[in-house]
Amino acid sequence: QVRLVESGGGLVQAGGSLRLSCAHSVRIFSTYSMGWFRQAPGKEREFVGGISSIDSTTSYADSVKGRFTISRDSAKNTLYLQMNSLRPEDTAVYYCATALHRVPTEDSRDYTYWGQGTQVTVSS
Repeated sequence: QVRLVESGGGLVQAGGSLRLSCAHSVRIFSTYSMGWFRQAPGKEREFVGGISSIDSTTSYADSVKGRFTISRDSAKNTLYLQMNSLRPEDTAVYYCATALHRVPTEDSRDYTYWGQGTQVTVSS
């Protein structure tokens, strides 16, 4: 069983930064791709970005490209989402997830295991 636990959310002013962490219970980077998603109130869950298990290639949604960066620390079994230049529209609950595909997709249905989410609130 894969267990994912997000942390690092909070309240930040527009233009500020946060780093989210996703700790997972087993070593999965070599097998599973991983993704970050977010869900704002009244909206569907949307893809933020992902990282491939093949070569750590990252991909991002257009809305966060150039502001957010995904990285991982295999020794710590932890995935990160560095968020810079935050905007009020980035306010959402952020989730990490793993997929059985080696290359991340934007479809949440491809992801098998999910964390509980961490709230990010950006004030204007």
